[in-house]
Amino acid sequence: MTSERWTSATVYPDMWADPDDDAREALAKPVGEKETYRNYLAHYRITLEMKCEGLDAEQLARRSVPPSTMSLLGLVRHLAHVEQSWFRRVLQGQTDTPALFGKSTETPDADFDGAVADPAVVEEAWATWRREVRDADAWLAALPEDELGRTALHHGNEIPVRDALVHMIEEYARHVGHADLLRECIDGRVGQ
Repeated sequence: MTSERWTSATVYPDMWADPDDDAREALAKPVGEKETYRNYLAHYRITLEMKCEGLDAEQLARRSVPPSTMSLLGLVRHLAHVEQSWFRRVLQGQTDTPALFGKSTETPDADFDGAVADPAVVEEAWATWRREVRDADAWLAALPEDELGRTALHHGNEIPVRDALVHMIEEYARHVGHADLLRECIDGRVGQ
């Protein structure tokens, strides 16, 4: 049995969108190390938004497979927390900033557990994620390229800024892969 797959592409039916309509295409030619990191992050952030576009609160909060609590909404909340944790708390040293969504050692999955099918929760998640992305982008834009080797403290270890940026890219890459599968389960839309 073959099933129809969701697509908005008209030229390439196996893609989400035609290349001329894909906002990620503009990121193809970075210049320099810092711009390469920034472009990869922007690419994955746009991809996350694409994976979630057009879905309602119930669809965004739909869990993958039991016993997992993973959902697209949970990923948005989780990535907002990750943005805050790495860019504010680690790279900018704002260690007193309270973790988002009540996440703590006692409630390590609060970002996923609190991802419920409520439009207000969806709105808050996107607003929080966008704020953290905007703040992270502003900080990174202001960082001189020659400071990518500067170190920051993470759990008692010093790590270079560039390592934290590569970790952020890896974090998004992994979770956008999850988002591909979650979205396909919801309406058959597949990744590109």
